[in-house]
Amino acid sequence: MIAFVFPGQGTVRVGMGGWLRRDPVAAEVLARADAVAPVSELCARGPLERLVDAAQPAVTACNLAALAVLTERGVRPDVVAGHSVGELSALCAAGVLDVDATLRLVAIRSRLMAAVPDTGGMAAVIGLPVARVAELAAAAATPDEPLVVGLENAADHVVVSGAFAAIERMDKSEARKVVPLKVANAFHSPLMAAAVDGWALAVRETAMSAPRVPVIPNATAEPTTDLAVVKDALIEQLTACVRWAATMARLSEVDTCVEVGDSKVLTGLMRASGPRCVTMADPGTPRRLRREPVA
Repeated sequence: MIAFVFPGQGTVRVGMGGWLRRDPVAAEVLARADAVAPVSELCARGPLERLVDAAQPAVTACNLAALAVLTERGVRPDVVAGHSVGELSALCAAGVLDVDATLRLVAIRSRLMAAVPDTGGMAAVIGLPVARVAELAAAAATPDEPLVVGLENAADHVVVSGAFAAIERMDKSEARKVVPLKVANAFHSPLMAAAVDGWALAVRETAMSAPRVPVIPNATAEPTTDLAVVKDALIEQLTACVRWAATMARLSEVDTCVEVGDSKVLTGLMRASGPRCVTMADPGTPRRLRREPVA
């Protein structure tokens, strides 16, 4: 049994997509992505500040390019999940969206979130359980300056999301480390509420098919092939917590997880939780997967 997992915008870096640009199948997808939002040059050369602003379409372009390579070589998933904006790539892998619809939706999501007037940030909190981080975030928040757990990446790797002032106020003395993230806003927090109506409209108006394989949405961390559930979870995801630790637990019995994109972040998280995971950041991964029995 094989799982495909797709990274999100927090994995963006200058130089991403290097080997994919040299693969003909992947390069064709990257060209289609550039027609919607020109990101290939930013991925290759930066600058980082502009690449962070275009992180969602940039990461998605690399995800879908890597997916195209696997598909062309006959490697297909039995279950899929995506971290944050990576969920849209996962829906493409499950047959819910085609490539062009995925690219269009990601571009809309990026624009809507960038237009949110209340800006904030995110910070990784290392070494504390989710429940304690949630308590510390709530203590630092105010009605006008929210702070919540935005990402549950692992049992002791939590990301808070919200107003900059609230992040500064949060008691950090108990954590092993607190690292500000290079992201454009406070994703998966109440500060994204202004984008929800536009996002819901875009999701509802996009043609989608029932998933061919189970999808594990961020908002529920429960496998589903119900298209209505998938749509509702995709809308909710904009302000909801990414329940990645619970998602990894759901994948604990698969034989192989493949991080489909130019990232090793999810691979590291998966290795810490038990399942074997390989990454498409390594150009040798498709060749090795073809030597193994796959669905």
